[in-house]
Amino acid sequence: MYRALYDHVLSHVDAERSHRIGVLGFKYGAWAFRAGRAVGMLPKVTTRVEALGLTFPGRVGLAAGMDKNAEAVVGLADSGFAFVEVGTVTAQGQPGNEKPRSWREKDLRALRNRMGFNNDGADAVAERLRRLRASKRGSRVVLGVNIGKTKVTAPEDAAADYAYSATRLAPFASYLVVNVSSPNTPGLRDLQSTESLRPILVAVREAADAAVTERRVPLLVKIAPDLADEDVDAVADLALELGLDGIIATNTTIAHDRGPGGVSGPPVRVRAVEVVTRLRERAGEGLVIIGVGGIESEADARALLRAGATLLQTYTGFVYQGPGWVARLNAAIA
Repeated sequence: MYRALYDHVLSHVDAERSHRIGVLGFKYGAWAFRAGRAVGMLPKVTTRVEALGLTFPGRVGLAAGMDKNAEAVVGLADSGFAFVEVGTVTAQGQPGNEKPRSWREKDLRALRNRMGFNNDGADAVAERLRRLRASKRGSRVVLGVNIGKTKVTAPEDAAADYAYSATRLAPFASYLVVNVSSPNTPGLRDLQSTESLRPILVAVREAADAAVTERRVPLLVKIAPDLADEDVDAVADLALELGLDGIIATNTTIAHDRGPGGVSGPPVRVRAVEVVTRLRERAGEGLVIIGVGGIESEADARALLRAGATLLQTYTGFVYQGPGWVARLNAAIA
């Protein structure tokens, strides 16, 4: 049913507008997923995965980029995602890049975007998360918060920018992610160099620890598939040195000829497996690795797990496969 709806209706709607419709659908449609599970239309996943000092109700979660402003967390969790990562959130709210900035690459079953971290800002999202965490259902969701640099912030002020977001958002996060790998904010990927990344990670760790004293909020960094192998090794070494909890591999790729922006989905699959494999070999069991990139099937998910991923994330796959697919995938790999 979803395939027919997507092929004949959704795929003919502007990609960004379709995305917005999807967010609103999950925001107001949580009850439908709970009802579907109650009557057996969606599987119940009983697997529990221990990682990052947390208990995840499955291995597959939602990657950042779908719910940028934490509007639909409960609906997304009820649809079958084991955990939900919101954002990317920046210290200051910003509109992102000019439109058009989102496209479907249907022949590749991929998505391409140059959104530019459009979001409401750390203060507004923190208030939304405060209300979420005050609710019974919202308090139980394993929630990642992905933070990035405000576009107008100079590179030399990046650490303070990230630290402000961490201060505001860490109290509501199950884990935090430092995003230095989006290709759509000028100069952001330059922050993946260990010289630039070190002060950012140190500042975020200190800010999170100061903001949340009753527990330690796990901290991860998200890297690009386009990093050279030696740079992947350098990030792994830095993560171990600083006591980070994990790495998310990978973000979108700019290694394509489709136009501006980063591509997600199947074009990233092979490199994502390579990067996860390299990270696991370099870090041993010292880091949690969340594998993301091109998951469209149980086989794709298992390939990343065999490569060394502890947990998985998807976004593009569920856009093409439909909202019930993630629950079935989590059940299949349980």
